[in-house]
Parts: sequence; structure tokens; C-alpha cells
Amino acid sequence: MNVQPVSIVWFRQDLRLADNPALQAAIARGGTIVPVYIASDDEDGEWPAGGAARWWLHESLSSLASSLQDCGSRLIVRTGSALATLRTLCHETGADAVYWNRRYEPAALARDTEVKSSLRSDGILVASYNGSLLIEPWEVATQTGRPFQVFTPFWRRVLADLVPSPLPATPDRLPAPNAWPRSMAVAELALLPQRPWYSTMAETWKPGEAGANRRLERFVDAALDTYAQDRDRPAIAGTSQLSPHLHHGEISPRQIWHRILSVADTRDIDSAQLLNGKYIAELGWREFSYHLLFHFPHTHSAPLREPFAQFPWRDDPSGLRAWQRGRTGVPLVDAGMRELWATGWMHNRVRMIVGSFLVKNLRLHWLEGARWFWDTLVDADLASNSQGWQWVSGCGADSAPYFRVFNPVTQSERFDPQGVYLRRWLPELAKLQDQDIHAPWLASESALTTAGIVLGRHYPRPIVDLKESRDAALEAWRSLKGDAKESQGTQSTATWPFP
Repeated sequence: MNVQPVSIVWFRQDLRLADNPALQAAIARGGTIVPVYIASDDEDGEWPAGGAARWWLHESLSSLASSLQDCGSRLIVRTGSALATLRTLCHETGADAVYWNRRYEPAALARDTEVKSSLRSDGILVASYNGSLLIEPWEVATQTGRPFQVFTPFWRRVLADLVPSPLPATPDRLPAPNAWPRSMAVAELALLPQRPWYSTMAETWKPGEAGANRRLERFVDAALDTYAQDRDRPAIAGTSQLSPHLHHGEISPRQIWHRILSVADTRDIDSAQLLNGKYIAELGWREFSYHLLFHFPHTHSAPLREPFAQFPWRDDPSGLRAWQRGRTGVPLVDAGMRELWATGWMHNRVRMIVGSFLVKNLRLHWLEGARWFWDTLVDADLASNSQGWQWVSGCGADSAPYFRVFNPVTQSERFDPQGVYLRRWLPELAKLQDQDIHAPWLASESALTTAGIVLGRHYPRPIVDLKESRDAALEAWRSLKGDAKESQGTQSTATWPFP
């Protein structure tokens, strides 16, 4: 009697059936497949999933479980130590192979190394794959063999050699074992908060593989052609908004790459033009963030540029609270923070501005911003979040110079001239004229009265003077050692590296 092999596919941040290398390897091996998700604290280190990401994970796991059921399979959900749980499942199912797609965060890497070594010592076949990046962090280096620290040469090197392999067919049936092991329901993971503050997020997003594909198609159809012109305008849907789907692995960067390049065949566009375009470069920033985190693992909580460890950050709990709640009195900053709280997402241009305001005008530590974003973003990604905050703070790789302080008023006037975005998130300012809404404290008394606004009652006055706080930030920067300041002068001023 021939006994079919049993393979466990360990799902993590790859919650999809399409273009899933670990799943494809199990299918190619033959035999039956046991899909598994383990809720474990041993992969997150000091960055356990925040509230918004936990809401998304609940929805995404539910979607994956439904997709697996449609394929004649199931998602086995367990909690506990990853190693102990996988050993138990191998014993319960007779599995002699475990497949997974790699993660690159420091704590996850350490955990995966231990799991792989221990399972192999048990005689289990173990293999891991690249299911979330276009190129592995160790596969690209400078001519001297060192990791890149500037984006443009990094991405140029990647584009010179990168040819993503064709996408495999998406499975429509998965061979099931004769008996399924015990499983928790997704709801038993208690990912949803007791107070349902996420109602607007649920109206905004459709987590899951199908939702990711719909959003990609909507972007390709409605926004790709005008992406370079519209991506900085927060009032319109000019970006892909695929970052949360990418983070949870509901779609792969290879899928996006191939879909974007397919446009060349249907719209008479040169494929080289698409490859060198702004949108593909945003995928590149995501790759660069993982490259940096892998090679400089301390950067999730400490600056890459060591002199910035001595930067004289301020301690201002009331200012931090005002920033978090969108009550700084600076409209574009407040609109962005309220969008974040309501939807779990913030427009890329606005992320740069609220980040600059926090670390330069308020002069609060970039980790305060990173922690708040981590808890409130549905696309909270350790690589992109930490590298993004280091970028705007001037203490990371290829950073915006610290002396580049975004003026939220001029940014608002430039990218939201009619105040459409401001009125959407700051209804108390809706009746102000376009010329007044960007800086209400500069409006005349008659303009404020006509709009029914009393500053300090209906909308706060600015908690800092923009010019004075900018000057104080630059003075603090000048107090650093010369090597920190001099290194800033040669860095790129490209856009914020959030996905």
C-alpha cells in the first residue's frame, strides 16, 4: 500500500493562493497538503501587530479560509510557539515536509532559522521561498560587495538584472488529507478589538486576495496612466493603495510587476517606459526598505546614522497627543492624521508632511511617529515604516536632509489648492474660502466669522509657530557632530519610501 506524502504549508504574510511559491512546491511534491496559520508571539520581537493590522489580519485570514474551502481544503489555525506547533502538527498529520515563504524582519529571521534547524534534525523536509519580494536582500550589492545605502544606484542595479519569472497557474483544487487536525476558528484569535472603532476601515477596504486583485485592476484602469501627475494629490484616488494587500501577502510584487508591464501590449506603450516609471519605482522603494532592514537590522528602532542617536529630541506629551488626534491647528497635518485614524491609511504625500511636522516642527523622536503609525496603519510594515520614518528624520539611508523641513501650508496650497482633501477630513473648516483654509490663523476676522469659526473653540490655533519651530530644529541639527551634517548634503531628496 502506497502512503501519500503529507506536506504542511505554513502561511504567514503570504495570505493568497496565486503566485505562492511555498504552496506551489507542496503541490509539485505530490500527496496531500495541510495549510496552516500559527498565531505566535515569537516572530514579532518588540513590534507585535498593531490594532489596525490586526483588524486586517482577521479579515484576510477569513478570506483565505474561504478560498481554501472553495479548493476542497481548509485553513488549520493554531496558537503557540511556531516550532512546538509545527512539530505537533507533523505528528498529528504524519507530515514529513514543511514549506513556507520567507520573512525578513530580525525576530522572524531568528525564529525561522531555529525552526528550520530543529525540524530538519527531526527528519522533516523543510524548504523556504521568496514569496514577497522581487529580489532577495542578499542578491544585490555594490561593486565592493557592500549593501546599498542610496536608492537610485540600488534600483538601477536591480532593474539591470531583474527578469521576474512567469506566474504559475493558480490552483483550483488542493488534495486534502483523509482526516483533518483540530483547528481554531479565526474569530477565536480575538484579533478584533472589543470596541468596533474600525467601521470606517471596513467601509474603505476589502481585505483578501480578491480585494487585492480588484484594487490592482482599478488602479491599472483608472490611475496608472496619470500616476506621475496625480500621485501627490491627496484629494483624488491617484495611487494604487495596494500597500496593505502587499504587506499581508494577498498579492505579490511579481503579480503587480507583470500586470503593469502587460499594459505595454494593450496601450502601445514602451515597456522600458513603464519599468522606469514612477509606479514601478515605488515597488523599488519597498524592496530597498527590506534590503536596508536585512543588512542593518537595528534600524527598526535605532538610527542608521549613529550621530543622530545624540539628537536633542524634545519630550512633549501634549504635543504628541495633539498630533495623534489631528488637533495641531495645522490643517493638512490634522487632515492626514484624521484620515489615518478613520481609514487606517494616509496618502503618501501627506505622510511626508505629518512626519516632518512631528520630527522637525515638534522635534519629537521619530520612534514616536513610527509607533503610532504601527498601531494605526493597515499597511504597517516594519521595513517600510521604520525606513520611512528614518528617511523623513534625516537619520537613515538616502534620507531627506534634516534641513529639508516641509512647510505644511505651502504643501497644502500646492497639492490641495481647492481644499477638497481638507474639507473632507476637517468639516469644521468647510465654509472657509480656498485662500483661507490652508492657514486659518492667517485669515481675517471677517472671513472666520463668515465661516462660523472661532479659533480655539471650533478649531485649535497652531500648537507651534511654523517658522520658529523650523529655526529651532535647524539649530538642534547644527549641534550634532560634523559628520552627521556633512553626510546629509549628498543625500537624495526623493519621495518618502512608504509603499
